[in-house]
Amino acid sequence: MKGMFILSVLSLAILLAGCAGEADREKAGISRSDIKSAERLAGLEFTPSERDSMLQDLSENLESYRKLREIDMENSIPPALVFNPVPAGREFTAPEKKMVVSPAGEVKMPDKIEKLAFYTVRELAELIRTGKITSVQLTELCLKRLKRYDPLLKCVVTLTEEQALEQARRADKEIAAGRYRSLLHGIPYGVKDLLATRYYHTTWGAEPFRDQLIDRDAVVIRKLEEAGAVLVAKLTLGALAWGDVWFGGMTRNPWNTEEGSSGSSAGPASAVSAGLVPFAIGTETWGSIVSPSTRCGTTGLRPTFGRVSRAGAMALSWSMDKVGPICRTAEDCAIVFEHIRGGVGEDQSVINPAFNYDYDINLRNLRIGYLRELFREDYPGSEQDSLFLGRMEELGAELIPVDLPDYPVMSMAFILSAEAAAAFDRLTRSGRDELLTRQVRNAWPNVFRASRFIPAVEYIQANRLRYMLIQDMDRLDVDLYFAPSFGGDNLLLTNLTGHPCVVLPNGFDDQGSPLSVSIIGRPFGEGTILAVARLFQEGTDFEDRHPEDFTE
Repeated sequence: MKGMFILSVLSLAILLAGCAGEADREKAGISRSDIKSAERLAGLEFTPSERDSMLQDLSENLESYRKLREIDMENSIPPALVFNPVPAGREFTAPEKKMVVSPAGEVKMPDKIEKLAFYTVRELAELIRTGKITSVQLTELCLKRLKRYDPLLKCVVTLTEEQALEQARRADKEIAAGRYRSLLHGIPYGVKDLLATRYYHTTWGAEPFRDQLIDRDAVVIRKLEEAGAVLVAKLTLGALAWGDVWFGGMTRNPWNTEEGSSGSSAGPASAVSAGLVPFAIGTETWGSIVSPSTRCGTTGLRPTFGRVSRAGAMALSWSMDKVGPICRTAEDCAIVFEHIRGGVGEDQSVINPAFNYDYDINLRNLRIGYLRELFREDYPGSEQDSLFLGRMEELGAELIPVDLPDYPVMSMAFILSAEAAAAFDRLTRSGRDELLTRQVRNAWPNVFRASRFIPAVEYIQANRLRYMLIQDMDRLDVDLYFAPSFGGDNLLLTNLTGHPCVVLPNGFDDQGSPLSVSIIGRPFGEGTILAVARLFQEGTDFEDRHPEDFTE
């Protein structure tokens, strides 16, 4: 990820003029040589007379910037421009139907309660609904495991024990009284610690914010509380949502604790994989659900941009941030997603067409694509991906080769960095970015600083190309397509366009580490891709395997 702030090319001269410091710049003003130097950063060339004409405008711009900086804007303040992932002319008018999950069957209590650590949400819900276990018992189990294994995994920022036990006791009373709210009623969970919680710190994984208290609950957390779920932990993320290193160390992969769990939803994936919580809430801007889910062998859903309210979440990129569940199975993702989608309030990007998940799907009724050229390449996991395609054909899929639109996708990545630098403008200008744990070139502090020199014109031009990309993606004549999780430009491309993605385990490498494949849907097509993923998982056991060190 590369960073940038939205600035006009002429503004580069203003910034370069400050090499000797702000006070010196104010005294010296902006010179023709400043402008000439700025031209090189933007790949432009003006004549001497053109530079002369700019001087007064640039000086006036500089004064405008100073005045604007006098207004202190919190990270939660969004820009007035709202990204819309809907292709031009597309309408989503399907009527809302009740979610249809697979029958639970008879779910039995194990001989030891500890074995419940790896039960699915669907199974645990049935045990709670039928009174075979209480929410308090399940919550206490999760808290016990979080305390036991966190010293090794470093996946927990804050335990919410007092609130969790209160919520669990309330759930048990309501269920006993016949008020069963949902399949999440009484189910413990964790959240990535960039979602605000009123009574507990929200640290964003970063030293400058480790004591931050935000006097509100994020909309997603409120919606889960309404469903009866029990919040047991604030889980780790790489500092300011990059990687798996936070102020407390590096979050570990339960399958191999010598390596990190990947990021930035590092804690959610690690905790679900190790059986510390049945599900967790993560976020993705560019791979932050797909990557840790792959590393830790979990199933993750990155919803369509705008499907889930981000109100109360740390802003990194207002046009790319997405909130989604990390679970053991695709159907668990569907159950959680049903209760977190939508939301009204200050997140103006929210669009909430019908979900209409139905587990009983017939692949013969779908046009299913696959990125043939990417699957033909030799890469880690290519053999397992080929077996996945073969299995889907056995299940009735007629695979249609598709190619992604040909755009310089990586050259559009600075859209994310521009917005990230704007979101943390105050941190950069204050100098407190030096408190962040990672200070290498490829980390936020350097990226934020470099971002100040990318022109606003180029940011807007990149977003115009992004509009074209959305229209061209809409012309793919398929309902969904399969992709290697990290093949080509697909991961960044679909994060730029806002398409939904399910990432699911489909095997293991020679060292026993999990591998994954991704299913990409049309905008707001979460119900379809989750049902397809569930069908694959019904006939395999990859999601049922767990890291041995945590199954005792």
